[in-house]
Amino acid sequence: MDNDQNIFSPESQEENNKPKTTVSYDDSSILSLSWYEHIQQRPGMYIGKLGDGTNSDDGIYVLLKEVIDNSIDEYMMGYGNQIIVDVDEHTATVRDFGRGIPLGSVVDVASKMNTGGKFKEGAFTQTVGLNGVGIKAVNALSTSFEIASFRDGECKRARFSLGQLVEESSIEPTEEANGTVVTFTPSPDIFRDYAFRDEFIVPLLKNYTFLNTGLKIVFNSKTYISRHGLEDLLKENLTQEPLYPVIHFKGPNIEVAITHVNQYGEEYYSFVNSQHTTQGGTHLTAFKEAVSRTMKDYFGRNFEYSDIRNGMVAAIAVNVVDPVFESQTKTRLGSRDMRPEGPTIAKYISDFIRKELDNYLHRDLEVADIILKKVQDSERARKAMAGVAKKARETAKKVSLYNRKLNDCRVHLSDSRGNEEKKNATSIFITEGDSAGGSIEKVRDVETQAVFKLRGKPLNTYGATQKELYTNEEFSLLQAALNIEDGLDGLRYNKVIIATDADVDGMHIRLLMLTFFLQFFPDLIKKGHVYVLQTPLFRVRNKKTAKRSGKVRKADTPDDTVYCYTDEERINAIARFGSNAEITRFKGLGEISPDEFRGFIGEDMRIDRVSLRKEDGVAEVLEFYMGKNTMERQNFIIDNLVVEDDSHIDQ
Repeated sequence: MDNDQNIFSPESQEENNKPKTTVSYDDSSILSLSWYEHIQQRPGMYIGKLGDGTNSDDGIYVLLKEVIDNSIDEYMMGYGNQIIVDVDEHTATVRDFGRGIPLGSVVDVASKMNTGGKFKEGAFTQTVGLNGVGIKAVNALSTSFEIASFRDGECKRARFSLGQLVEESSIEPTEEANGTVVTFTPSPDIFRDYAFRDEFIVPLLKNYTFLNTGLKIVFNSKTYISRHGLEDLLKENLTQEPLYPVIHFKGPNIEVAITHVNQYGEEYYSFVNSQHTTQGGTHLTAFKEAVSRTMKDYFGRNFEYSDIRNGMVAAIAVNVVDPVFESQTKTRLGSRDMRPEGPTIAKYISDFIRKELDNYLHRDLEVADIILKKVQDSERARKAMAGVAKKARETAKKVSLYNRKLNDCRVHLSDSRGNEEKKNATSIFITEGDSAGGSIEKVRDVETQAVFKLRGKPLNTYGATQKELYTNEEFSLLQAALNIEDGLDGLRYNKVIIATDADVDGMHIRLLMLTFFLQFFPDLIKKGHVYVLQTPLFRVRNKKTAKRSGKVRKADTPDDTVYCYTDEERINAIARFGSNAEITRFKGLGEISPDEFRGFIGEDMRIDRVSLRKEDGVAEVLEFYMGKNTMERQNFIIDNLVVEDDSHIDQ
């Protein structure tokens, strides 16, 4: 604003009073939507983002979870110890063996908002589904939704399409065992080009079994069951050997598992009523505080809580009556109390941890000694780098991080707590130099997409210390940009996207970046925040239609231009255009014009999520590829060397 302008002047007030639009606003502007129309027009309010099934938090998995949650609630109430889940690319079926929906209410529970059996005390306690919305969202967003209930030799069925009742049966006799079966096909118009993927469904189902010991889930004929609860969960997710056996406690409405590994940072898995609260909440905050304080008191030393928790991998699950979540997708708990007129969550967890963990440490002195050594090592490392870290933070401010290295977006996670759509939308591209970064900066969504530009090849951080990390300008500034120096709680972007050239140097930089995250922030990968941007290797154009007066049209269509991400796509495109095919090989992101780049980082952006699993053997892989230059590795490179032949490319 001009400093000379008086915002209280008559002229400015007259300007502010001018209408901002000429569109009429009258009674016809007021709409009253049906329940299913509201869900269809505002799906983000109910299921978060839509997606196409290529990410674990995409909407189709939320729909599946909403259906399974109802079956889990039956199990938690003591009815049915098996759930059958059958899923193909586009359709899912969930069959439980609980009590079954009361037959006269089958249609209502699937199609009337705020209708269900969880509002009245007694029928359900400590459930996940509370507001009678979830199953309706599945119905409204599915082209086909079928529900059937079996109760005491009788059956009732109903079929819907996009929330509207298509067919309803009368109550009929049946020989089926009690329970409910739901089959749904998400709408391809809402979830574009979607497909269910086992890689995201299996972890979801395993978590259900870890949290409900003895529950058998049969997924596409494969059975999953857990006998040791959260202890099994930690063992499933650990990517390094624990320093001591998993400490496992279970009490009324609470279960915890704790261990330490030789890695930086902390790693937690938290649950409420079988719901995976990926954003934590009041229960996780109380747990971290209680564990830290109990260990500090046991050792009788003035340890920093961060030193006690460094390298800790832990899980907590609590059952809460009428839990309050901060969004419909239930990723963060906001409840203060375990139950109405009961103890606070903080006190309940604190009392449990203080008693059980303190007793354990006094009983198992060998484990206590291992933990003490780990805490002391963390303390020494922190003190050794304290001055370096402080200097690095000061340097980050002095070099004008947000001007020189980071072109930020307007929305940050810290500014949008509770707004799930904004959280999910934020991303940062880590680019290879100014050329690639410049192309992305020109066409990015300034609201949600940020750009961090690397300078040259980053440090190989394999075997490096945190002190070395802070003395390296690139990684020190990157940590500041992501705001992860003190853990993931302050992470400013939901997606961290590595965007490097499709050549040898670009691949090398990508590997160096992945090594950095794997070594120092493995939980950033485990929680699904790290991605690799896929950009086309080739552009194949029809020379007759794609050029006008020697210039490429801004809005080329698949009829005249095809962007190819693989050799197979390139061959198919050449076959389509025949002798008129003109082929360009993109070796660097900077070679792609901003107009072309716009489509590669928009809604249809191709990104591959980086995963980290126990069976990946990451420690061994990193040592082989990023460790010392051994003769074994040299021979491997020679034996697998591929020379790219660009002789066929017409530039």
